[in-house]
Amino acid sequence: MAQQGQDQVQDKESQQLHAQQQLQQQLQQQGSGQTQFKVTYKTATADDEGQRLDNYLARVLKGVPRSMIYRILRRGEVRVNKGRVSPSYKLHTGDEIRVPPVRVSTGPVTIPSSNLSLVQDLKNRILFENELLIVVNKPAGLAAHGGSGIEFGLIEAMRALYPKETFLELAHRLDRETSGALIIAKRRSALRNLHEQFRNRVVKKRYLTLVPGKWDRKMNLINAPLVRNELRSGERMVEVNFKEGAPSSTGYDIVESFGNEATLMAAMPHTGRTHQIRVHCAYVKHPVGGDDKYGDKAFNAHLKELGMHRMFLHAFRISFVDPATNRVQKVEAPLPEELEHILEVMRQRHQGE
Repeated sequence: MAQQGQDQVQDKESQQLHAQQQLQQQLQQQGSGQTQFKVTYKTATADDEGQRLDNYLARVLKGVPRSMIYRILRRGEVRVNKGRVSPSYKLHTGDEIRVPPVRVSTGPVTIPSSNLSLVQDLKNRILFENELLIVVNKPAGLAAHGGSGIEFGLIEAMRALYPKETFLELAHRLDRETSGALIIAKRRSALRNLHEQFRNRVVKKRYLTLVPGKWDRKMNLINAPLVRNELRSGERMVEVNFKEGAPSSTGYDIVESFGNEATLMAAMPHTGRTHQIRVHCAYVKHPVGGDDKYGDKAFNAHLKELGMHRMFLHAFRISFVDPATNRVQKVEAPLPEELEHILEVMRQRHQGE
């Protein structure tokens, strides 16, 4: 029996290695070498309307690291209509964009070896796909996009997995340590459509989170304005501020109670502020389990003892109007095994209560 078990483990490792080698070979077929661009001038089209300048450059300068894109923006080497603009500037049809000389790699898309198996796994994480969009179950620990010291994120991995798609952009974002359903647009028209749905609150999102203590059933809505601050280190911190904060509200439902130890909550953000669910939970003294930024150290340590080594925040369900069919589409992302395990441990600890 022991030998049989070892053989199964070896077979599994061999299959994983083979899959990783196939993926790397697939990416290497995209070409080789490098090309030096001269100064070029591009005109924003209707398809570029509303796109952030940094995301536009990441799309047209394929192979250029995000760090270099932000560097040339800071230096003022990129101009829009002959003037300097910020990376968050949103393009308008007809804008003239000066792109400085940068070395663009036309070689294979390189993926850090430590993330190769993670990229391969993304193929199995596609929850929904049609000609206009993809919904993927983002794993915790993978940033939604590169930048701010991160050269590799989910969108870069998806572009590597879909080399024939000329347009792939995030329709929204999830924190790096948050897992769950994330929409990627395949067409500019679909991205504009989805952004309008987000603005008009047509898109509905339901997250699952485990918090310490017993949640008050009467507390089903938190209205607390949020303000975002940036520390000298560049780290973003969000806090409740009733004088200067932007209006922010989150709905909450109790899913399962574990005595006074913890509560499994469903969180439905009505606005889309940075770290909104995490800060609202912390504000009412029920911080998200495993949250190193806003969480409770004692509860986090307790969860680690039970076997959890991540933040318990998962985008479980998202519903939107599919631009391809004009019908409401609901997509669910299964709860990761590590989080399911913690819930099972909790249930055993409170069985019969």
